[in-house]
Amino acid sequence: MPRESTVNIVDRAKNLILQPRAEWEKIDGETHTVQGLYTGWIMILAAIGPVAAFVGHSLVGVGAFGMAYRMPILSGIAFMIASYAMALGMVYVFALIIDALAPSFDGTKDFAQAFKVAAFAPTASWLASVFGILPALSILSILGLYSLFLLWLGLPRLMKVPEAKAALYTVVVIVVGFVLALVVGTVTAYMGFGRAFG
Repeated sequence: MPRESTVNIVDRAKNLILQPRAEWEKIDGETHTVQGLYTGWIMILAAIGPVAAFVGHSLVGVGAFGMAYRMPILSGIAFMIASYAMALGMVYVFALIIDALAPSFDGTKDFAQAFKVAAFAPTASWLASVFGILPALSILSILGLYSLFLLWLGLPRLMKVPEAKAALYTVVVIVVGFVLALVVGTVTAYMGFGRAFG
């Protein structure tokens, strides 16, 4: 059994942002387990957004014209935990979707490869979510859209989809992923803000 590859979080994140093609090539040849990627990568980076949102909404507050609304601490904690749990679950479900769709586009069905895509493609989005600490800067979270480019580069390569079908495969995965994110976001918002106002 091949030895699992180790990941330096700072180097991997930096390289995915600055040299994505070369980094995906490296990732393609690495061996990772689901557990290893969760504990050494996903659980760390996926925590950035929920923690930042908690600080921004419950401690800093959202407002204008000298008035600020702060989500009650307990509601903020509930929202943070729900967001984090949903983010962790979403990576796994996204990997299942990537894997299930690959054969339809002449790609290779390989859950280990699909999970690597699902784990590393959201890197920019997770990093950009730090701006949630200051709600006034939340608009900068749009920088997380760079994750779509990371997905565009990594998905066909790791799932061995022919170039002729790579674009369509990527678009379909993005659309399905967007719907998934919308559902998860709606559920999470209801759990957090519903408690805050209910």
